[in-house]
Amino acid sequence: MSNTPTAAAYLAELAQRMAQLMHLNADAIEAAADAVERTAMADGLAYIFGTGHSHMLAEEAHYRAGGLALTVPILSSSMMLHEGAVASTALERLPGAVAPVLSRYPIGAKDVLFIVSNSGVNAATIEAAQIGKARGTTVIAITSQDYSRQAANGRVRVADIADIVLDNGAPPGDAVVGVPGSKLRVGPISTSIGAGLLNAVFAEVSVRLQSAQAAAPVYLSANMPGAAEVNESLIARYRSRNPHL
Repeated sequence: MSNTPTAAAYLAELAQRMAQLMHLNADAIEAAADAVERTAMADGLAYIFGTGHSHMLAEEAHYRAGGLALTVPILSSSMMLHEGAVASTALERLPGAVAPVLSRYPIGAKDVLFIVSNSGVNAATIEAAQIGKARGTTVIAITSQDYSRQAANGRVRVADIADIVLDNGAPPGDAVVGVPGSKLRVGPISTSIGAGLLNAVFAEVSVRLQSAQAAAPVYLSANMPGAAEVNESLIARYRSRNPHL
C-alpha cells in the first residue's frame, strides 16, 4: 500500500481526466488546430492571455522547446501573481483594466487569441475576448464549462464570446481531492489540463505544417544538436513582433 495515498489519488484523478480530454473536446481541438494552422500559413501569430494562475499557460507556450515559435504571451505583471496576488485578483475583476494591456499587442484578423480562464467570468477575461472579436481575431477559450456556468450567475462567460471553446472539465473550485474530516478540497487541475490542451493543439498544427512542407517553426531545446542555429533563425523571424523575445 502506498504511504502517500492522497498523492496517488490526485495523480490517478488527473490521469483519468487527461484521458477524457479528446472525447470531451474532439471537435473543438480540430477547430482550434484548423484556426492556428490558418494563422501559421498566413504568417500570423497565436497570442495567449490569462490572469492569475492562468497566465502560466501564456508562459508555457513562450519560447518553448518543442513548441511553436509563432506564439506570443500577453503578459502584464499587475495581472500576474509575483508582484501582489491580492492586488492582481482585484485588478482582474476591474472593468477597463485589460484594454491598456492589450494595446501593446497588434492582434489582428490573421491571428488567433487564446483566452485562458478557469472560471471564465472575470472582467479582464471577458473584455479581452471582446477586444479580440472586435479586431476580427479568432478567439479560442480554455475554460471550465461547469465552473463558469456556476460562477456566472447570469453574467456573460468567455465561453459565450469565444469562437472555439476548449473545456478543461475542471469542477467548480478546481480542486478534485476531498480532505477527510473537513469540507476542504485540494489538488487543482486546471493548469495541468490547460497546458495539455494547448500543447495538443500546437503539436497537431506542427505536424500538419511539416507534412505540408511548410517548415513548422518549432523551437529546439537549447541542449540539442543544431538548436542554436534553428532557434536563432526563429528569433530573428519573430522578434520584431514578439516583445518578450
